[in-house]
Amino acid sequence: MIGVTEFFPIVTPSGEVVGKASRQDCHNGSHILHPVVHLHVFSSRGELYLQRRALHKGLLPGYWDTAVGGHVSYGETIMQALAREVQEEIGITDYVPVHLETYRYDSSRESEMVHVYKAIYDGPFFWNDGEVMDGRFWSKDELRDAMEKGILTPNLEMELQRFGII
Repeated sequence: MIGVTEFFPIVTPSGEVVGKASRQDCHNGSHILHPVVHLHVFSSRGELYLQRRALHKGLLPGYWDTAVGGHVSYGETIMQALAREVQEEIGITDYVPVHLETYRYDSSRESEMVHVYKAIYDGPFFWNDGEVMDGRFWSKDELRDAMEKGILTPNLEMELQRFGII
């Protein structure tokens, strides 16, 4: 929505909400800690579904990324944000999320408290919000081959290693 300011919760390292800040303020290098959700979707064969970020995205356009990744809006719970992002980005509702870990991710642009989940789902997928331009399942060999070649987002590469996916 043009002209509408989106607000994210400001959280402590333990996850306690202590305020709110605009998307712009959270992404301007201020390192205001704010929560996000990720969902890794595996097929029943063990392949990992990735989405390709739309070319109009301001950050890492065209890169392959986690099946679902998005910000928690101010006033939302983590699970509400996960359900919303899953519906927006891959259009599914019939999945069972399993929490893997919550960790802090810092980049030059922002600081995120990342709540990571996984689920098993074989499809179909529906890209609803214009943020995804492609998606498919990847084998472990394909993921290993893509590492450090500017194909996958840096955060995805870190999570692939962190969670032993590759």
